[in-house]
Amino acid sequence: MSVPHAKKPPATFDAKSATRALQFARDTLQIEADAILALKQRISNESGEQFIQAVALLLNCTGRVVVSGIGKSGHIARKIASTLASTGTPALFVHAAEASHGDLGMITADDALIAISYSGEAGELVAIVPIIKRMGATLITITGNDDSTLAQLADVHLNVRVDKEACPLNLAPTASTTATLAIGDALAVALLDARGFGEEDFARSHPGGALGRRLLTHVRDVMRTGDAIPTVGKDASLYTALLEISRKGMAMTAVVDAGGRAIGVFTDGDLRRLIENQRDFSTLSIAEVMHANPRSVQPDQLAVDAVKMMEEFRINQLLVTNADGKLVGALHIHDLTRAKVI
Repeated sequence: MSVPHAKKPPATFDAKSATRALQFARDTLQIEADAILALKQRISNESGEQFIQAVALLLNCTGRVVVSGIGKSGHIARKIASTLASTGTPALFVHAAEASHGDLGMITADDALIAISYSGEAGELVAIVPIIKRMGATLITITGNDDSTLAQLADVHLNVRVDKEACPLNLAPTASTTATLAIGDALAVALLDARGFGEEDFARSHPGGALGRRLLTHVRDVMRTGDAIPTVGKDASLYTALLEISRKGMAMTAVVDAGGRAIGVFTDGDLRRLIENQRDFSTLSIAEVMHANPRSVQPDQLAVDAVKMMEEFRINQLLVTNADGKLVGALHIHDLTRAKVI
């Protein structure tokens, strides 16, 4: 008859425990920082050529980059695949165990496999690597042992050996997984640069993010058009202009000529300054008090360009004109805020 394990008493967390926790935190960060610095030194010397070869192989891969691992290495592999994919290198993660049960069909001869195992002896990877090699796919391995099975089979091997894990038992993968993740980031960034991958490319991969909105949203996407544009002719009275400002709710009105070209703008701020000067403006025309040659943007410009102009000139509204100067839209800072451009 089996005896159940006795429950451990609840742990106490006193001042001494707090001091130990902080010390373990400092030690962990130092050990992992040392591991990355050692890796930096290694690729600056004996491993530099292997890193360059790995970048070249991945850059010239005509298929996709497949990243695989199991256990903690599998989690790191998934993150590396995600980073590669978001920075211009088509990549996906394949679980090493699932690969032996059908997912190997995801890999083709045109692909490059990055196999990750700190020991270099993960049975699930060792089982599929020979098949990958016979298929003709490129094999890059990331391990902590140059003499391991995976390292010996690789076209290029990247060594992420660490002196010790941050785990006080030297058992749980900690410093080694940090080093592996760092070398994956290094590969992704090197490939990003080699591909000439820029901000707009990044935005296309992240359309739901803040950067995507900033770099993919154009003025035409957020500007007000048609009857929503506050507009008066150059011969209109100031009174008529004020009614238009009130109706359209943009705290300004554009002034256009007979051809629809924007020739001026009048804002709530202009009205306040007019009142402060105690001037009789009951008979004024809008042409007498408007700002001529108003600032404007074109509809195909990025919305972020409109934000920069508003910030530079400390204004809240912009007219939108086409190449001929014809008024086609109006933009308020609130429109940009609602679109989450700012």
